[in-house]
Amino acid sequence: MADNRILASVLAVVLFALGAAGAKADPLAPGGEIAQLPPPPAPPPAAPSPPSLLPAMGATLSANPNPLNFDLGPLGKVYETGVLSGLLLDQSNPVLGDHDFQADISNGQVFVQNASGPVQFFLQAGIYSIPVVGVPYTRATRLNSLLFGPLPQAFIKFAPTAKFSLEAGRLPTLLGNETTFTFENDNIERGLLWNQENVVNQGVQGNYTVGPVALSLSWNDGFFSGNFDWLTGLATYTFNASNSVTFAAGGSFGTSRLNTFATPIVQDNSEIYDLIYNGSYGPWSFGPYFQYTRVPKNSELGFSEDASSLGVALLGAYSFNDNWKLGARAEYISSSGSLTGGAPNLLYGPGSNAWSLTLTPTYQYKLFFARAEFSYVGAGHTTPGFAFGSSGNDTSQVRVLFETGIIF
Repeated sequence: MADNRILASVLAVVLFALGAAGAKADPLAPGGEIAQLPPPPAPPPAAPSPPSLLPAMGATLSANPNPLNFDLGPLGKVYETGVLSGLLLDQSNPVLGDHDFQADISNGQVFVQNASGPVQFFLQAGIYSIPVVGVPYTRATRLNSLLFGPLPQAFIKFAPTAKFSLEAGRLPTLLGNETTFTFENDNIERGLLWNQENVVNQGVQGNYTVGPVALSLSWNDGFFSGNFDWLTGLATYTFNASNSVTFAAGGSFGTSRLNTFATPIVQDNSEIYDLIYNGSYGPWSFGPYFQYTRVPKNSELGFSEDASSLGVALLGAYSFNDNWKLGARAEYISSSGSLTGGAPNLLYGPGSNAWSLTLTPTYQYKLFFARAEFSYVGAGHTTPGFAFGSSGNDTSQVRVLFETGIIF
């Protein structure tokens, strides 16, 4: 029965994608000749977008260009935006305790921000789910209590000059090339490399821009541990409006013994290094990146030998027109260490590897959006009990998702 649902869902994704491709086809006259259409009207001028403290959204979905705003005098102009969306998920080989099929809310969030003047702020409140390829799905109501609660991001930004700023509070991470919440990305699910990174940091962050170079440095609590024993930073060089390269790094300078859903003990004692390229060429956009992580051996934590991971992710999107777009992601990641040697587990058992492919045809009309997704994860050199299926011994998982909602 589950296989039949997966097959039907895959066909739905294919039909959705064909609709996107067909949206670009030229109209044909009944005799097979190209119909003579009147010249299109001149496009309306682009609506101005408000300044934003949010991480940049992906290429397949767009924020509301005319959000609700209030002039609060000394506080300046305050914008209120948000997203309301739900998803369906069907998968093969769920782990014990997971389900073949899920229907859930993916976003019920409101964002309030003032992004101008010397003192700015950003508040994000609501409910959210964060589906990740190759990871058991956690429903939004439970996930929020396990992660960051109803206020996942909230910070104040002091910007005395155009070049320098200082932020404090619950901040988005500086690491990786995918942001956290579904609507911010070209794919509904986060990827294998993203799953090695921290997401929200509690701490302080300084930012400085000089010419084409942007620098950021943050002292924070890593994987939301509450212990301020992490440093992260990035340096971005912008070649032009369409091309940039970023080096980001972070790591723990202490020993964290906390081990929770939000603060996995292995990752919270790790180092992470990213090399990221972002570029756009006409209807194409690309965001490939390399990632290396390392967990040093630690007798206090029972890590008898070092473990590391090395991964590459190829992120991209194609715009057929203003309404139809296609997001794609391909990844490979491998980990080192052995179970017998006492190495910590970074993937599907020490020394395992995995690859994934994700395709996400997307439709958006004004505030409304709908998108389907197909993803596949294959794993190798797994440790028995650490992979997929009720026994943890299956080495692949197929998922089909559908997400729809409004960005207001």
